[in-house]
Amino acid sequence: MTRPSETDFTRSAARRLRRLGRRYRRRLESAPFPRELNEECGVFGVIGTPDAAALTALGLHALQHRGQEAAGIASFDGAAFRTERHLGLVSENFSDAAVLARLAGNAAIGHTRYSTQGETVLKNVQPLYADLDRDGIAVAHNGNLTNARKLRTELKQRGCIFQSTSDSELFLHLTARSHHLLMVDKLIDALKQVEGAYALTILTKEGMIGARDPVGIRPLILGDLNGAPILASETCALDLIGAKFVRDIRPGEVIICRPTGEVESRQAFPQATPARPCIFELIYFARPNSIVDGKSVYQLRKSLGARLAVEARVDADMAAPIPDSGVPAAIGYAQASGLPYEMALIRSHFVGRTFIEPEQRIREAGVARKHSPNRGAIEGKRIVLIDDSIVRGTTSRKIVQMLRNAGAREVHMRVACPPILYPDFYGIDTPSRAELIAAQMSVDEIRAEIGVDSLAFLSLDGLYEAFGKGRRDKAAPAFTDHCFTGDYPTRLTDLGETQRSAMIEQLSLLAETS
Repeated sequence: MTRPSETDFTRSAARRLRRLGRRYRRRLESAPFPRELNEECGVFGVIGTPDAAALTALGLHALQHRGQEAAGIASFDGAAFRTERHLGLVSENFSDAAVLARLAGNAAIGHTRYSTQGETVLKNVQPLYADLDRDGIAVAHNGNLTNARKLRTELKQRGCIFQSTSDSELFLHLTARSHHLLMVDKLIDALKQVEGAYALTILTKEGMIGARDPVGIRPLILGDLNGAPILASETCALDLIGAKFVRDIRPGEVIICRPTGEVESRQAFPQATPARPCIFELIYFARPNSIVDGKSVYQLRKSLGARLAVEARVDADMAAPIPDSGVPAAIGYAQASGLPYEMALIRSHFVGRTFIEPEQRIREAGVARKHSPNRGAIEGKRIVLIDDSIVRGTTSRKIVQMLRNAGAREVHMRVACPPILYPDFYGIDTPSRAELIAAQMSVDEIRAEIGVDSLAFLSLDGLYEAFGKGRRDKAAPAFTDHCFTGDYPTRLTDLGETQRSAMIEQLSLLAETS
């Protein structure tokens, strides 16, 4: 079989992105309510293939669930770096063959963004690029740095000029100021000055570099496409382009991928601390068809529901999810409890966006049309409603009232994770502590607030056991689970130790009285 020309592949990729984009836009516009937890970001990179930019665009589309505000691609053609950065979806900006053709080269990295640090403006869209003394560098970053404010202040005092409000720009400045000669050594020098969470894909003249924080909070994997190394946030990005999974990047590892296909690994940080990947990747963020730590995310989420059925069984006529995020857990709950699995709520895929409507009552009517109660299935029935999390509680309250209005006799809610008590500082846009309903109310108060007959959350030990980790080891937990426990795995320099201690003490008292 002859290989199609680069132009043919680019045009084919552009057409495919347009088709995929139309499907994704329909799903996005028909989302039942604004998601209560916002995604982080997705990164992707490939080197050693003439179709690098087109493959990166496809990979980013597979990671679109991780951020829908902006997307960008940087490429290197052996002589010059080229960048395209835009607000909006991947398919809206990279489905034109002419755009992909401008990103010439056999190496490219990309980023799809949800803003957790820095406002949504073009200057903050990644990859960020800079010309350094002997090299150019493009950086795509997933995560948040917890000493970003401190470092930024120090660098400004030394004369650094920042072009964005994103904490990701710190990697450029710290790398530029390093006295090491090789780019990879400069980068490692920069990494040793930052705190927090990061998964990086970096493009230089020498090759493509990947790096993961020492705790392993944010995910990064290595893949291969016919000898071309790939870096990505999730395995679902490999599936879309027909690449194979090689392995996870280790916490604290820096990996250098050459155009020849050679891959070099350097352990920049000692592996003394057990890896603690973000538990919300498994609960919420990763796509169900991704594989994490060798296990299917879909099957793990079903396990959460099954465990929930053991811990919080209730007499009812059916188990039903809040689509789509609650579906795997609801299937697991139904199978373990013996209840029929039913769709109490039906999503419409043909309702336009409602946030631009001028009046709140019109917006709410539009939202209700997106999640319609299945009256024929629920009228007079006792429903166990399954969701993956409760953050503010506003979405849950609306849905419960909708079901009651449609004739449900009882509505019991079961949540496939523990109460979220603490905010996140590592790349998840959780609300402030004041907006976290579980940080303000006991479980019974939440039950009354959202209007259900009973409410139960999965226990923390049950969560760990569902994921095959046994009971949580307080001395060495297997996950970054601070949103439930207040056990932050890194220093929170920008927050300040006094403020951090006060927050944890206050919420610990609330947890004891719940």
